Amino acid sequence: MSQEIPLAATVLLLRDQPEEMEVLMVERHRNMKFMGGALVFPGGKVDDADNHIPAENLPAGFECDDLSQRIAAIREAFEECGLFLARNPGEEGYITNERRHEIAIALRTKVDKGEMTIAELAQKENLILAVDALVPFAHWITPTGAPRRYDTMFYVASAPVDHEAEHDGNESVDSTWIAPSVALEDEANGVREIVFPTRLNVEKLGREIRVADALEAARNDTIVTVLPTIEDGTLKIPAEAGYGLTEESVERAAHD
Repeated sequence: MSQEIPLAATVLLLRDQPEEMEVLMVERHRNMKFMGGALVFPGGKVDDADNHIPAENLPAGFECDDLSQRIAAIREAFEECGLFLARNPGEEGYITNERRHEIAIALRTKVDKGEMTIAELAQKENLILAVDALVPFAHWITPTGAPRRYDTMFYVASAPVDHEAEHDGNESVDSTWIAPSVALEDEANGVREIVFPTRLNVEKLGREIRVADALEAARNDTIVTVLPTIEDGTLKIPAEAGYGLTEESVERAAHD
C-alpha cells in the first residue's frame, strides 16, 4: 500500500507599493533539513488540529474542500512571521496590528510549540479565522522518490495593511517584503536562494502589478496540479499548469 503524502500549505501575502506589489517571504534557517537557507513563502505541514476548527471561529456560510490547508496557511503565517489573518466577529477587516501584537506576545510561542492549537487560540480570543481571504494559486506535489514529499496548496491573500512582520528566529531567520521582479533578479545574481517551485510561483505572481489584479487573476485561474517528473536528467511539469516553462535541467533545479 502506498504511503499517503502529507498535506501542506503556503501563503503569498501581498501588499501594494507605488511601482509594484510586494510579497512577504522568509529565509529559512540554514540548519533546517527541508529547504534550509532558502527564501520561501510562509507555510508548512498540516497539523491534525488544523482539521478541527469550531464553526463559530469560521466565516459564516463559507464552504471549501481544502479547509485544513487554509487553516495551516493562516497558522504558519502567524507562527513564522507574526501576521494573523483573523477578524473580530461581525467585522470585515482583519484585527488591528495592536491586537495582533498582543496576541502574538501572549500566545504565538505556545502555538508554535504545539502547546495550544490555532482553534484554541481562536476560541480564547473570540476570533474568526479568515479562511475566505485565501485564494488558491497553485498546487504542487513533491516528485516521486524524493526523501520528503508534500501535497502543497499555494494561496494568495491581501496582507493586513498595518501588521508588522516579525520572523520567529527559529524556522525563519529573516523576513522581507520584496517585489517579484527583485526576488527573481536576486536569485539570478546568486544573492538569494529560491527553490524551483517557489521561483516559478514568484514568476507567475509577477505577471500582475497590483494586489487586486493578482487576486482576480487567481480567482479566474484553473489550478492544475504539478507533479514534476524526471526523465534523462530533465525535470518536467505539465504545460497546462501555465508557468510558460515545461522542463528544466535537474542540475539547475537542484541549484535553486
